[in-house]
Amino acid sequence: MSQFTLWVDGDSCPISIREIILRAAVKRMIATVFVADRKLPFSESEYVFQVQVPPGEGAADDYITEHAEKGDLAITRDIPLAASLVKKGLFVLDDRGGTFTTENIGERLSLRNAMMEFREAGLQYEKNSIHGKREIQAFANAFDREIQHRQRQE
Repeated sequence: MSQFTLWVDGDSCPISIREIILRAAVKRMIATVFVADRKLPFSESEYVFQVQVPPGEGAADDYITEHAEKGDLAITRDIPLAASLVKKGLFVLDDRGGTFTTENIGERLSLRNAMMEFREAGLQYEKNSIHGKREIQAFANAFDREIQHRQRQE
């Protein structure tokens, strides 16, 4: 079993990404914890667990931040959560294969905050970005690279 824990922000994790994570967790024996404010539709196993937090803004984020440890891996699209996890020494991936690092998290957080202000002022339209095959493949590749890298170090 791996020495690190994989933390997944289950509230925002697309089903296609969840399936990739579940297969890898079992195949590579990685302790994986999905945290969400609702029960997710998959069965727990020896390596995969669910933590259901009370509904509320940031409840899952708070749980992950409190329990994750330096050296763990996290998957989230939530930039403020990613910022707090990077600060704790975690490696953080988003659901499109992008990484949050100490080098880029400040810029990503500033951009996110500016975009929120624009939306609140009505200056930008809401757009739904597609999470298609290209994004799923980019995530799978980045996720696999990071898991292989970590398991070689153990």
